Amino acid sequence: MPVLQASPKPAPGSSQKGDLQRIMRLEVPLIVRLAERKLTLGEVLRLGVGAIIEFSKASDEPLQLLVNNKPIALGEAVKVGENFGLRITQIGDVRQIIRTLGGQRG
Repeated sequence: MPVLQASPKPAPGSSQKGDLQRIMRLEVPLIVRLAERKLTLGEVLRLGVGAIIEFSKASDEPLQLLVNNKPIALGEAVKVGENFGLRITQIGDVRQIIRTLGGQRG
């Protein structure tokens, strides 16, 4: 009679922990949104070097930090050496951020 060997069953939650670790290593695009404005296609086609586009947003208003095109925080522009940076001034807690990225509200 053949002997059947049972595979050890993973500990409860160990698969979920591995999944969470993989998710936490995912790279996601970060975007800092300065301002938005709509122009007609004709106006866009007439833009040239040196053109200035005015936005209705005040220069001292906070900038939005987007992850996967979803807002998760607000901040202010800072200079880091010769580069641009964002100092976070407001951010949701981890649960709020996960709900936002998952498309859920509330």
